[in-house]
Amino acid sequence: MPESHLPLDTFLALLLVASATAVCIKWIRVPYAVALVLAGLIIGLLSALPPVSMTPDLVLMIFLPALLFEASWNLDIRSLRRDWLSISVLATVGVIVCMFGVAAVLHFAGGMQIQTAMLFGAMVSATDPVSVIALFRQMGIDKRLTMILEGESLFNDGTAVVMFQLVLGIVLAGGQWSLPSAASNFFLVVAGGAALGALLGYAASRITSAFDDHLLEITLTMVTAYGAFLLATHLKVSPVIAVVAAGIVVGNYGSRSGMSATTRLAVNSFWEYAAFLVNSLLFLIIGLQVQVPLLLKYAQLIGFGVLAVFVARLLVVYGICPFVSTERLPIPDKWRHLMFWGGLRGALVMALALSLPLDFPEREAIINMTFGVVLFTLLVPGLTMEPLVRWLGMAPKQVKLDQYQEYKCLLQAYRAELQAATSLKEEGRLSESSHDVWKRHLQKQIQALVHKIEALQLSDSSIDELQDRHSKKSLLESRKDFLAKLVRDGALKDESAHKMYVAIDSELEAIDGVIEPDGPEDTAEKLEQPQS
Repeated sequence: MPESHLPLDTFLALLLVASATAVCIKWIRVPYAVALVLAGLIIGLLSALPPVSMTPDLVLMIFLPALLFEASWNLDIRSLRRDWLSISVLATVGVIVCMFGVAAVLHFAGGMQIQTAMLFGAMVSATDPVSVIALFRQMGIDKRLTMILEGESLFNDGTAVVMFQLVLGIVLAGGQWSLPSAASNFFLVVAGGAALGALLGYAASRITSAFDDHLLEITLTMVTAYGAFLLATHLKVSPVIAVVAAGIVVGNYGSRSGMSATTRLAVNSFWEYAAFLVNSLLFLIIGLQVQVPLLLKYAQLIGFGVLAVFVARLLVVYGICPFVSTERLPIPDKWRHLMFWGGLRGALVMALALSLPLDFPEREAIINMTFGVVLFTLLVPGLTMEPLVRWLGMAPKQVKLDQYQEYKCLLQAYRAELQAATSLKEEGRLSESSHDVWKRHLQKQIQALVHKIEALQLSDSSIDELQDRHSKKSLLESRKDFLAKLVRDGALKDESAHKMYVAIDSELEAIDGVIEPDGPEDTAEKLEQPQS
């Protein structure tokens, strides 16, 4: 494979573009990932930056482990256990159905050779709904649906890579293969990756319990993520599944048993930024890779590729979901519509296409068909997902929460304005009569807002929960600020304050739903015992 190369000046320029894009989407309602792809397209068309090569090494060895580990670190094992059936079936059987569905459309409708069509089907089986998941969280969509989409994406990355490698080996061997042999190889590679990742995650978790140093523990998680990927590659088991398994173990076991709350927050912040950085660069580079003349040259082939991917996704979602939907854990029709439309493809698919041997027949056509499919799924479903969510009536809660936040901020502004008017009157800069008129006007506005807020609270209990969370977090932050003041004044030792900070951070995490809340006895015990 070619070496990955990203010059420092180009890297800094891409970061600047990513930052500018993040600022722009505050005013333009476009998913961040989609906005980055569009920015990359524009930069590429204008030749504003030197060419950036998306090599398999860059994506698979540098970017992918960070994305996989961050996502699996934050994956709640209890939610994963709850929906294990739907996630595991979609990530295994779904990959096989997608591969055969894509191959059938391309072979019978597009006239492509069956072996090449099967290879392309395996290649595009990996979904990457990053922007969709971010949108769902922002809009308050049911967490189960988000978990199913995210879990499917995490695990089908691994199974799709294994399937692609198996099919590529069969194609290069001239089509000679055995179904039992292929099935056993698939199982061994996936199971071996899971076992290796879980073992490394457990070992890293035990090591973190021996000390409490957030810098060392951040480094250890980084070594775990990339070490799992490299070791799995060396042992010829699935590196993707290995990183996911390691991340799940460290995130759900190691971070709870071997890290203090303060360290856990530090590690979480590091991986959150790492994922943001990698995603930003990846989606920009995707946009930069697109060569419009080549897309036009292979437009018909890309059209068949897009059709094949959507037909296969339809078969996966509407064909499999009825069998994994239960009375206790249903997958409603509206969820299936969003799962179908949210099956985006991303950088992993492009990296697999680029990893094809240089002498592979029709390599240029396959690569450009892949790029076209990825670009289409990112832009079309990516830009229309929010209108679809609203059309299906699945985001009323978020509309009310946004309205509540606006009313609360406006109420604070009116009260601050009333206080300022009183100060101006006391300073003699505003007459008594003008002050009274303005005061009555503001009081009327405040009273109207209070009534609107009360009506919203009556219509949706989640608004009361939101207000309660904000109030509790403000109180805890006030306690932390006061303790910091005592430390600055010399009234409290750093060591004692650290224990108190840990207890407060734990309470903050509980409010955000990151961990189960501690009882009073648990918090007292944390203050009495040294942190590991």
